[in-house]
This record gives sequence, C-alpha cells and structure tokens, in this order.
Amino acid sequence: MAFLKTFQKRSLLLVLFVVFVVALVLIGRVFYLMIVSADHLSDAAQDLHERERVIKAERGKIYDRNDQVLADNRPVCTVSVIYSQMTDRERVISVLEKELGLSEAYLRKRVEKISSIEIIKTNIEKETADRIREYELDGVMVDEDYKRWYPYDTLASKVLGFTGSDNQGILGLEVKYDYWLRGINGKILTMTTAQGTELEDAAENRVTPIPGNDLYTSLDIVIQSYCTQTAQKVLEAKGAKNVSLIVMNPKNGEIYAMVNVPEYNLNEPYELTAFYLSEDEGELTQEEKTNRLNQMWRNSCISDTYEPGSAFKIITATAGLEHDCLSLEDRFYCPGYKIVADRRIRCHKTNGHGAQNFVDAIKNSCNPAFMEIGSRLGKERLYESFDRLGLFRKTGIDLPGEAGAIMHHIDAIGEVELATVSFGQSFQITPLRLLTSVSSIINGGIEVTPHFVTKIVNPAGETIKVIDGVGKSGVVDGTTSETMRYLLEQVVSTGTGNKAFVSGFRIGGKTATSEKLPRSSKKYIASFIGFAPAEDPEVIAMVIIDEPEGLYYGGTIAAPVIAEVFERILPYLGIERNDEIVQ
Repeated sequence: MAFLKTFQKRSLLLVLFVVFVVALVLIGRVFYLMIVSADHLSDAAQDLHERERVIKAERGKIYDRNDQVLADNRPVCTVSVIYSQMTDRERVISVLEKELGLSEAYLRKRVEKISSIEIIKTNIEKETADRIREYELDGVMVDEDYKRWYPYDTLASKVLGFTGSDNQGILGLEVKYDYWLRGINGKILTMTTAQGTELEDAAENRVTPIPGNDLYTSLDIVIQSYCTQTAQKVLEAKGAKNVSLIVMNPKNGEIYAMVNVPEYNLNEPYELTAFYLSEDEGELTQEEKTNRLNQMWRNSCISDTYEPGSAFKIITATAGLEHDCLSLEDRFYCPGYKIVADRRIRCHKTNGHGAQNFVDAIKNSCNPAFMEIGSRLGKERLYESFDRLGLFRKTGIDLPGEAGAIMHHIDAIGEVELATVSFGQSFQITPLRLLTSVSSIINGGIEVTPHFVTKIVNPAGETIKVIDGVGKSGVVDGTTSETMRYLLEQVVSTGTGNKAFVSGFRIGGKTATSEKLPRSSKKYIASFIGFAPAEDPEVIAMVIIDEPEGLYYGGTIAAPVIAEVFERILPYLGIERNDEIVQ
C-alpha cells in the first residue's frame, strides 16, 4: 500500500513537471512571437496582404557632343492579369486576343493560371493600352512602362548598342554604362484580402521610380552621318565585305565618329538586314541566325584584328628616330626585294625604288628600307618602342568587346620575323589600337585613351562624372613627333598618299595595303590613316576597306575616302582653309 502511494505521488510530480515545462515553453514561445518577432511578423502579415507591381524607371538618355538625343525613351505599357479578381475570364481572353494579337491558347494558359499576378505582354503602344483600359475588365492591370527608342535608327548602331525587353543594356554604350543609365524601379503596392482580392477602399501606395543618369558623348551626328554615307558608298562601289571609318581628336581621344557598314536598325536589332540575309533565309537554323546576328552586331574597329601593312611603318620610323638608328639623310637602296636569312622578301614595287634617302623611302613606302631600319633597331629596342606606344595593351575604350594584339613573343622573333614586323606583316592589331598609337606619335607624345562618354549627368541636371582621355606625356620625344608630322605630310604632298590631299589644308597620313591570310586567297585590306592640320593635328581619321573587288591599293581607294571626309568636316570643325596650300 505504501509502495502504491509513493508511486502515485511520483507520477503526480512527473505530470506537474511536464505541465510546468510545457507551460514554460508556451510562455517562451508567446514572448518570442509577441515581443521578439513582433516587427517581423507584422511585416510578414503586411506582405501577405500586399500585392506589388513594378513601375519601370525611365532609362537615362544618350546625347551627342551638340546635345542631340541619340538614345531616348518612348512611353509604353505592360498588361497583366490577376486571377482572383477576374469575373469574366472568357471576355478577358477575347478582348486581349483582339487587341494584342495573341493566340487564344497562349492567353488561356496565362489567364487561367492561379497566381497573384501574371504578365501578359510588355512594350505595348500607349494607344493600344488606352483601348484596353476602356473595356474596364476586372482583374486586368495596365501599367506604364518605357521602351528604348533610337531616333536615328541605324546611326552609330555598333557604338550605341541596344537594350533588351527589360530595358537592360545588351551591347555597346548601353551595356558599358548600364549601371549609370538604368535608374531605380518604383512600385505600386495595393492591399488585398486573404483570397488575393484587392480592397476597394484601400489606397494605393506608390514608390516613385528614379530615372537613370544621362550620358553626354563626343559623337557628332553630323560627322557620323557623313562618314556613314561615305563608307556606304565605298562599300557598294567596291563590293567590299565591310568598311570601317573612325574620326578622333588625337589630343584627348574623343571619338567624333565610328562607322562600321553595313550598320543595323537599333529599333529592330534582332532583324537581320538584307546584307546578312540569303535566298535560303527560311531555311536558316536558329544557330545560323544567331551567328549572323553576332556578325551584324560586331564592331570591327575594336573587335577585329588585322595585319596593318604599311601604315605600321609610322611605328617603325618612330622607333628608329627615338633610338637614334635613323636620320632623314640616311640612304637606302631598293632593288625590289631584300634577302633575309633564306627568304627573298619583296617590295610592293617589284622593279625597285633604287637609291633613295629616308624621306623618299617613307614617301615611297619602301619595304626593304624599313626592313633595314628594323635590323638596325633589333628586336629588343623595337619591342621597347612598341611597349611605350601601348601596342601590347588594349586601348581601354569605353565599349565592350575590345580585342588585344596578336604579336610574336620576343623570344620567337628571328631575322625573318623582325623584317616582316618592321613593315607591318606577321602580326595583328585592331584598327583603333593603331590609330591610338599614331595619335601619341603626332600629338607631341601624349598618351590618350579613346572614349565616347565625356560626362554623366544626373536627373537633377548635375554633372556627377567627367571623363578625360588625356594620359601621361613623354611617350615619344617632342622632336620625334615634329619630325614624324613632317614626314607624313610629305607622304600626302608628293608620296603614295597624294590622293588624300585636300586643297587649302596641310594633311599628313600613310597608306597601307595588306594581304589577308591565307596569302593564296588573294584577298586584301586597303587602309589609310590621315590627320590635319599637319602642323598641329586636331583630327585624325582612319578608313579600312575589307576585301575590295578590283583595285585594292590603299593609296588608290582608301586615301580618297579620307580626302572626301576631311573636305567636309575640317571646315565644320572650325579649321580654317588656307588657299595658298595647293598640290
């Protein structure tokens, strides 16, 4: 009996202990929920009864150097449906099918999907959106949005780039400066019941979007337009694969124009242009179409490398002068070729230039003369000059997709490689890299970074960032720079670049004709680099004509292009004509 009482007492105590522990846990839980987690649970409850709709921020605009808009925004709308609020789904399907041109199957799948909100279509023109609002359909939301719009369609397409359906940058300046351009989206918050129905008397809470910042660029619509017309004319006349043209300020790297024809329509970036279509368009696989789109979007000025040919002789001559291996009075003899190791490397003039001084050699663009200069320099000093002129580095232009140079490692340079490199063969660089290095040679030895954006301005009109392309000085000696300006002016006055001469202006420049690999293909690139005024350059330009048909020499077909460009843009830039300068 005593044992039973003891057992009952222990059982009672155990029950009381368990009750006490449970009560303690419950009290702790209540304390945690009501005190510790009160704010969090309140927010969660609020979120449960709130529905959020995004208000897209207006993307910042892009301007040219004269404040002309290059990239703008057009108001559009987004149509969405809320499942719990639709009272007549069949009518919703019928109306949206009619107004948006969407299939019944597509609409039914989304209209009958049980979700808090379902997007039906974005980038709808405002007129269409207004018609949909007039139907007053329960559960159909029409929200304001923005669509990127390019007022000049194809102008500078491979520089500006474009945005996706979400207004995010995809190519060009649009993606490079996306952080600055995109802004901060706003939102519309509405209160709903537990079933998801919006409360009629509840006020909408709007978080106002913050527009993106504006970009001001060095691009000039007038220069870009004229260069595009000129390049297009050459493309068609010569049946070329493509034509690229760059116009830049050699003193600070500001780019006035960058043309790559054929261009494409920025407002329809996924539509292949006629140039990239073939008769079997309907048979293109998705992979084939994607490859052609990538080619259509490609900016050859910065993404494609090529053998620069004789234009590179500017670099070799500069290196020779800098290292005291060369003077203007030095004599050279050209029989039409030069024997290097076991190779006979020919000059473009197969019967030779004969005896000449260096001024004549650069005017004649004589290969044997430049092979001799390369030999005098040796690979170490030649590569040291290359390094100082930035040839082993990318230019740092504010566009994505820039390619680097493809050059021999110095340990792989033998006699033959040294000879061919000296006159612009057996390696590859981008057109912009060569143009930028030449800018440093003619501007007094100042390193520049080519760029488009000059300043970034916030929605309040305040300048928040200024971009300057001027770098270190002393890349080349001032005397060397002066000498090279003189020599290159002689090339245009009476040398191979004479077709680049413009009456009334002192023009300097260098021609180039390079043979593409494999050499057996007999395909060429004709190019010309020119600058003006020769005594104090304010503008430098370069044209690349890829695979021209018929005549392919740079001096014959590329130099006249720069002459035509300079004839138009030099007066426009305020560079005065001197009628005493005649050829």
